Amino acid sequence: MKKEKNAKTSKKNKRRIIILGTFSFVAITFTTYTIGKYWVEIYQKSKEKEKLTTELKKLEKKESSLRADATRMKDKEYIARYAREKYLYSKNGEFILRIP
Repeated sequence: MKKEKNAKTSKKNKRRIIILGTFSFVAITFTTYTIGKYWVEIYQKSKEKEKLTTELKKLEKKESSLRADATRMKDKEYIARYAREKYLYSKNGEFILRIP
């Protein structure tokens, strides 16, 4: 009778271990997958942030250059000189020679 009881408890213990082991394996696998997925997302976001930061710096430099040009364009003498140089406009009696 004792052997039968030990055999029954042994079967119950094996079932418990199998069920607990399966549940533990599924939980660990799911957790590892989730952590890996988030790590990949974080890595991609950090690369995108670096790219956007460099682009922002370039755009800020371009903006400062354009702002400087905008303030210079308020000066009428500068506009006249710029038009003569860039678009080959001339004053009356003035000849333009373009040297490449």
